[in-house]
Amino acid sequence: MEPPPEPEGPGVHRGFICASFNQDTTSLSVGTQTGYRLFSVTAVDKLDCIHEGVECPDVCIVERLFSSSLVVVVSLSMPRRMNVYHFKKGTEICNYSYTNNILSVRLNRQRLVVCLEESIYIHNIKDMKLLKTLLNTPTNPTGLCALSVNHSNSYLAYPGSATIGEITVYDANNLSSVTLIQAHDSPLAALTFNASGSKLASASEKGTVIRVFSIPEGQRLFEFRRGMKRYVSISSLSFSADAQFLCASSNTETVHIFKLEQHSPRSQEEESPTWSAYVGKMFTAASTYLPAQVSDMMHQDRAFATVRLNTYGLKNICALTTVQKLPRLLVASSDGNLYIYNVDPQDGGECVLVQKHALFDSGDETVETKEDEKPDEVAPPTVGQSYAATVALPSSPLSAATLTGYSEDGGAHKGDVIPEHELAEGPVCLDDENEFPPVSPE
Repeated sequence: MEPPPEPEGPGVHRGFICASFNQDTTSLSVGTQTGYRLFSVTAVDKLDCIHEGVECPDVCIVERLFSSSLVVVVSLSMPRRMNVYHFKKGTEICNYSYTNNILSVRLNRQRLVVCLEESIYIHNIKDMKLLKTLLNTPTNPTGLCALSVNHSNSYLAYPGSATIGEITVYDANNLSSVTLIQAHDSPLAALTFNASGSKLASASEKGTVIRVFSIPEGQRLFEFRRGMKRYVSISSLSFSADAQFLCASSNTETVHIFKLEQHSPRSQEEESPTWSAYVGKMFTAASTYLPAQVSDMMHQDRAFATVRLNTYGLKNICALTTVQKLPRLLVASSDGNLYIYNVDPQDGGECVLVQKHALFDSGDETVETKEDEKPDEVAPPTVGQSYAATVALPSSPLSAATLTGYSEDGGAHKGDVIPEHELAEGPVCLDDENEFPPVSPE
């Protein structure tokens, strides 16, 4: 099976393939035609390149573990192989190959999760052992999944259905199911946890409604409407560190920031009467006589703040973080730039662009087309029919272990553990000048 061609479209930078922020939004990883680049995003006025990896070209997945030297890389030329590097030492920790194309990788200090189209693999990040294989998961062509950053719970969320917006929440630490959430009528398009793993945000392929659920209970906490006029493709959801705000970016020119706040009826009554409060009470009273669908829309919150991008239709990822003691919105776009906006946490409104950084040298080219043309989506690696097996390639000493392959109609069943195996030279040491201290078993 041939890997897909490099992503192209109006305004897409020729070198850009993928991008991701690390778990605490202190660095940005960018997959390129020549390898990958890691940037520090802890300052507004400068963008320092921490490392440029050239171990393999056409990197379609690159994920860094916090501020450690551990980085996971997948290339379009070998889309079934995951390479784990210690980039400061310039060495490969290990590599694994799977039965089908790797669509996404998620990691925290306890677990490394690899998502294929119809299966998910959970590794122990300390020694890279395969702990659990979730087989025959619902078809997931984009590799949509989320892993909570807080390693004390390591909640994993992924689609529970290919036809409706059902979310399966799984405990990757205890290797057990948690809950099933009926989130949307349409298939899922985006998922993200807050930093503590107590909230999960989701959006469907329609992209009109974003919902937030409590974890592990799965109760609906908030519902935000980003627009009713058109369906959009939401490409990124991200909570602020304190989970007070949630941003959503899509293939439109607008990034929406929602505020997660609840108003008790008592506090509203105690406020001094205003025109808006009066009108609000009128709507509340009227809603009891309206059809349920109309009534629900009245109770949904609108965006607290917005950002107007200069581009339309480009794939981008967004993150809410604090840079130099002020709240910022970071947007990494496939046009090859990182945009930094100021966010007013009190009044919201239109966010102001304060800095734009080029992720590539000025000599690199950008694909230029008409602004009103609709772009092509950045295509993930195409995936064929999968079956339940995985093999660790013996190309490096630490990965010289082979797992027994199992066909779908024999051997391991859905959710079963692939048989126990040992790595050739013991556990992998991930210590890196105290950046990633060993995690003691809980």
